[in-house]
Amino acid sequence: MMFKGKPVRLLLTGDAKEEFEELNKEVGEEISRGVTESDYQKLLSSIKQKIEFLKANPEYGVHIQKDRIPKEYILKYDVNNLWKVNLSGAWRMIYTIRGSEIEIIALVLDILDHGAYDKKFGYRKR
Repeated sequence: MMFKGKPVRLLLTGDAKEEFEELNKEVGEEISRGVTESDYQKLLSSIKQKIEFLKANPEYGVHIQKDRIPKEYILKYDVNNLWKVNLSGAWRMIYTIRGSEIEIIALVLDILDHGAYDKKFGYRKR
């Protein structure tokens, strides 16, 4: 897909890749047992849908302010911009956008449930 005249590639890395692979495995096991509808299946479907949205428009998500970017992402991935996409079941997909003159890469860093998202970003329950 193209965005602003450049091809877009989407990559899952680190924790996001592990979470996606684990979820795919769980859904595969559910389907083999005859389960046709579950929270895992809804989440996987939601992730796949949002991946297609991001390929069409990497700026689809909600931009996270620079001062809210967890240091972990800066140190581990050299992030200077961060975005989130809301998924089903209050899950979040966290990504950064990288670009060159040749292409745009949406690099998915994390797929988190709501509690893990709040903890990572320093939000507290009231």
